[in-house]
This record gives sequence, C-alpha cells and structure tokens, in this order.
Amino acid sequence: MPPSFVHRITKYDPADRDERGHYTGVEDTVSDRGPVEAAYLAAIAAFAEASGIDRLEIREPSATGFVHFGVEPPVEGHGLSGLFPPDLTGYHDGAEVSLPVALELVRAMLRDQGAWCRLEAGDVFTVHVGWDQYVYVGSDQGCTDAVARTRKLGLFPEPLTASPYAAEREEREVTEAADEDFWARVHVQLASRQTVLLEEAYVRNAARWHRLTPENLDAVRAGFGPRALLTVWPDLTPDVGAVLAALPEEDSVEFVWEAQDGTIGHAIVDDTEYQQLAALVADARAACALPLYLDERPPLLCAVRPDSDGMLRARW
Repeated sequence: MPPSFVHRITKYDPADRDERGHYTGVEDTVSDRGPVEAAYLAAIAAFAEASGIDRLEIREPSATGFVHFGVEPPVEGHGLSGLFPPDLTGYHDGAEVSLPVALELVRAMLRDQGAWCRLEAGDVFTVHVGWDQYVYVGSDQGCTDAVARTRKLGLFPEPLTASPYAAEREEREVTEAADEDFWARVHVQLASRQTVLLEEAYVRNAARWHRLTPENLDAVRAGFGPRALLTVWPDLTPDVGAVLAALPEEDSVEFVWEAQDGTIGHAIVDDTEYQQLAALVADARAACALPLYLDERPPLLCAVRPDSDGMLRARW
C-alpha cells in the first residue's frame, strides 16, 4: 500500500487556480536554481525527518534518451555529474542512497536535466517529481510540523489522496526473470545461430549492446547491471548496405552497428538522418535496424535480471 498521507508541494498559490485547478498566476514553470529551489529541498528534508527517513531507494530510474520530457534542454551527464560516474554505476533500480544524495536527485529533476526516478522507502515514504515544479511527498505519518515548515518556506503543501506518479503494482510489462531457465534458452539460441545480439537496458533510455557467442556468454553475463532488462535479438548482418537500403521511408528505427574495433554503437534515426547515418557507419562490420515498438518485431527472448535472492523486483 502507498503511504497514507500525501502532499503536493508547489510554489503555486492555490488562490491562483481556476475552477478546474489549473494555475493562472505568474510563477514560472522552471526552477529558479536559487531560494525557491532550496525551499523545495528543505521542505522534502523536513518531511523525511518527520518520517524518520535518512535513506531512500531509487526506483525506475531513467536518463536522457530519444524522448525527453523536460521543459529545459538536457545537459551532459543527465544532471547526475558529481553524484554518479559517467557510466552511471550506482544509479539503478533498487539502489539505496543517503538523503543528501536523494535531495540532489530531486534538484536534477526540478531542473529537468534529463534524469528522473521515483524515490521511495518501501511503503513508508515516497518522493515524486512531476511536471512544472510539482513535487509529491508521501508518508505514513501526518507530518504536521513538516507541513507548517513548508508553508514558512513560502511553498504550498496541499493534501491529496495519492501521488499521480505512484507506481502501479500491475504496471510491470516484463514478468520473466533472467534465471537459469532463461539462460538455458539463450544457449539453445546460440547453438543454432552461433551469435545473437543482446540489449542490456540498465536504466530507462540507456542501454549497452553485446554480441553473444558460446565463448563469451559467461563473461558478458557477469558484467550486467543490477535489475537490467535483457532483450535478445537476432544477430547483426554483415551486409550493412542492405540494412541501410531497407530502412523505412517514414518512420524511426533504432540502428545498431559494430565498428571495426568491435564496439557496438546504436542510434535512433528517422528518414531525415539516413545520409548522416550512412556516413557514420561506412566502415561498420555489421548492422541491423530495430523497430522502436516491440509489437512490430518481437525479440527472441526478454527477461529482467532478478536480485541475488532470485526475486524479481524491478518494474519494467
């Protein structure tokens, strides 16, 4: 069950809303990166203190990708520079962070810098950052003092029945765990195909690609990120020219290629970018084009890496 007490915290005065609840005042929808932003973080800290929370879990993390929903343009590092290394090690579903790090994540989300996640402490405490500087804090405590503190900070805490960004328990799309049975089926695919392409989504909008063979499977498997979504596709084709020639006239695809040094690149492109793509992959060893929607071309296999106890907790 989600926390019993939920407050929407904003800089928008409820007196400046119309009959449908839409804000009609003059406050900007972006962070001021100054005292108002600091007030948001102080308010969240007050609710966490009132709830006895000093650590939070990252849930459903995402990074800047093909789809960017922020008002401001994304920045290099997704707003996570200084919090996590460039490869985002430590930024994954289920990672536990201190309250100061969680507040910095909130800051990045308020600034629409690319990264987004839910922050949760089980069913006891949650922080969700929505559009246009809307923050939703849930707690199993009434947090009366934190509500008063938020008002003193110049913000407006409004009680709600639930956060609109609360995770739906039924929303998981991939329910298969990447257990030994899954890897046995990968071995079957390799026995017949010799090589397959594996997409490792370690956070939403970010993935690493691997060409699996019977010889490298165990080594590649050992390097997967926690709770990663693993999708197995047919292998790349060595006829890169044929792949380019078959690209759809009016659609976007994910183009995956292997460079001469063995590294695998990928990019989402549409018909306006095919000429640049052809120049980029001119020396590629092999390539393929994948539809953006799985229902247009289902993968060979798809599963989620479980936790060390075998339980599947990631919500993909």
